[in-house]
Amino acid sequence: MLLNINPNNPQPRLIRRVSEALKDGATIAYPTDTYYGIGCDIINKKGIGKIYRIKRRSQKKPFSFICADLKNISQYAKVSNYAYKTMKRLLPGPYTFVLEGAKLVPKIVLTAQKTAGIRVPNHPICLALVKQLGRPIISTSASLADGEILSSSAIFDALGTQIDIVIDGGPVPGQPSSVVSLIGDIPNIIRVGLGDVAIFQ
Repeated sequence: MLLNINPNNPQPRLIRRVSEALKDGATIAYPTDTYYGIGCDIINKKGIGKIYRIKRRSQKKPFSFICADLKNISQYAKVSNYAYKTMKRLLPGPYTFVLEGAKLVPKIVLTAQKTAGIRVPNHPICLALVKQLGRPIISTSASLADGEILSSSAIFDALGTQIDIVIDGGPVPGQPSSVVSLIGDIPNIIRVGLGDVAIFQ
């Protein structure tokens, strides 16, 4: 199903519809402030397994996930004062922060070191979805096996039979987030993307 949602003022009726589908185990494609993402409810292991198959990815490489805000992050990760102050300055925005996962995070989403990549994208649609759902959604870029990044219409054409709902929320920047580890309060830049990492250098 291809669903048009206003990227500036997401229609509450449609957000509720997608949220209910997520609770029932649906997989979705949705816009973020970087790429279109593919995701599902973080506690739905069947949905997560389906996304691993879509991405042809080893379960040894966990996906990151989207939270609604800093309060939401603190439920799913161990957040020090330093990490809190750092993220408060930069979120919502095009960053993925690597933190130690909390007990609420399913093991399938954690690395062997019990860490997780967490995002709060600056995009009304995905933030509205997470708030309506009441818990995080999985986040991985919508791309093909050869690495080609897809738009919403291309996602629907290429993966529409595998993804339950493709949200068309208009164009997105099409560049990756910056990835920064805050483990041990020592910032480590893992990838330079859209988010300015000058404060960590």
